[in-house]
Amino acid sequence: MHQLRLFFTALQFFTRLPIPAWVGFDAAWLNQAARYFPLVGVVVAALAALVYALAARVLPAPVAVLLSTAAGIYATGAFHEDGFADMCDGFGGGMTPTRVLEIMKDSRIGAYGAIGTLSMLGLKCTALAYLPPAALLGALFVAHPLSRLLACALIWRMDYARAEGKAKPLAQTMRAGEFATAAATVLIVTGAVIAGGALSVAAIAAGALAALATTLWLARLFARRIGGYTGDCLGAVQQASELASYLGILATLGHGALA
Repeated sequence: MHQLRLFFTALQFFTRLPIPAWVGFDAAWLNQAARYFPLVGVVVAALAALVYALAARVLPAPVAVLLSTAAGIYATGAFHEDGFADMCDGFGGGMTPTRVLEIMKDSRIGAYGAIGTLSMLGLKCTALAYLPPAALLGALFVAHPLSRLLACALIWRMDYARAEGKAKPLAQTMRAGEFATAAATVLIVTGAVIAGGALSVAAIAAGALAALATTLWLARLFARRIGGYTGDCLGAVQQASELASYLGILATLGHGALA
């Protein structure tokens, strides 16, 4: 029952989806709930996949992809997109660690955040629109939990850069066993995608390597510029590695412009 409460706590924190009233709330649960971050990704992927599957029956693929993406953004309350935008503003406009953190804390979105978010969403929707329907559905179920696992990796291995912040309850510690639980979710879902024939092992490997490389680059940037990570950095890793997964998968399908 406690594990179920932790999952619903994660779902409540990372989405705007309703949870049962009996779950209750304890701030101490937030740190333990990080292990279910990838499982929340599975829920978001399922919603996005459902919207795409329904829309694609009567609408062209690009429109169905846009509706699917909008459904995912609505379900999460643009939580991760907001973090990505703040990270773009902070690291684009701040020259010192203190200034970077100040800019990221500002609720207003600047030019770096707006341009970065529009570019990211445009690339994400374009990449998905070029995937065959089955591959697209498989990509959603791989990228959403994987990108959230990679965000968890920052909690597990890096220091939190602020004294306080919206991710502080999640940033105390993450034990190896908790990270292993999060990783198991990704492995199980990925195995199901492979077994169902939606994506090949090579396509998933390409997507995973692209997402991992993106995360490592961002983690190095965060460590060098601000000495750790913030909640906005977690959102940025989730969004950037999700996009990288789609691009890696797409690259294996032979759609190169000069191919």
